[in-house]
Amino acid sequence: MKKRAVLLNDIPAKIHYVYSPEQLSTLARLTDLHPGVVTAAELDDQHFQDVEVIFSTWGMPTLTPGEIRSKLPNLKAVFYAAGATDSFFDAFDSCGVQIFSAWQANAIPVAEYCTATILLSLKGFFRNAREMKGPDGWAGNSSPGVYGETVVLIGAGAIARKIQEFLTPHNIDLEIIPSRSENLAERIRDAFARACVVSNHLPNRDDNKGIITGEMFRLMREGATFINTGRGAQVEEEAMLDVLAERPDLTAIIDTPIVEPPPPESRLYSLPNVILTSHIAGSMNDEVHRMADYMIEEFQRFEAGEQPLYLVKRSMLLTASTSAASVAH
Repeated sequence: MKKRAVLLNDIPAKIHYVYSPEQLSTLARLTDLHPGVVTAAELDDQHFQDVEVIFSTWGMPTLTPGEIRSKLPNLKAVFYAAGATDSFFDAFDSCGVQIFSAWQANAIPVAEYCTATILLSLKGFFRNAREMKGPDGWAGNSSPGVYGETVVLIGAGAIARKIQEFLTPHNIDLEIIPSRSENLAERIRDAFARACVVSNHLPNRDDNKGIITGEMFRLMREGATFINTGRGAQVEEEAMLDVLAERPDLTAIIDTPIVEPPPPESRLYSLPNVILTSHIAGSMNDEVHRMADYMIEEFQRFEAGEQPLYLVKRSMLLTASTSAASVAH
């Protein structure tokens, strides 16, 4: 007998963004799927007492253990086609419900973005493009190139590991600094002083706020690049911009500023050595369907009693407390 399933989300449009019509048809074939998207407010309906699995994505509601036990008493698993599950994990876990997440799928596009910008940075692409405003720009390129150069990734999660995989063929001197390292700030400071490229992948925890200081940017090598696809709050943003204004040789590639979008007066828009992108590194458009595919395939393993690939465990959570930011796109 097919498992009774429901698409649960407080922003129904997110389901239709992440799950293509073909993927929704696949779910309807694999499960006894309740029609349409159900919001948390609609769970009072007694139709959901026998639901065994939930499929969701960004916009997954946060339920209390009492609500889960009373409204979804037969629930066995949640398949979350997105990344961090911190905002809802505790309640479901306390009810014995397994949580599966597409965090590995979401790491791929970020790693692709970073790998591309790292390689271009090592070639001096961004600085060279700024300087190519006339014939004098052809005078030469002082960037070191890719072979044997030093790149440091701050944070050792799925994204950093995927970047390491992508960069392996390029003979780069690559170092990864785990976020739980002793003397983390000191290690980051050293990385800024010696690396040609520093890329931030620290987890979104309160203890990481402001850990990347303005002083660190002053230590950067001639022509070095900083890439941030982590969180803007991890960087002393104004202090960083002060240094970038003083040192046009440096480049900062910022996909995650502190405020999204930055206010109109922000120097992130006007400094020529800042490359600002609108949080495009993560899964977007066609890429979001990869996350749905991961969860559909994981459900099939779950149904067959096979070893899961993407089961979330408490030790994997970014924070001990829930955070609305954890489920932001």
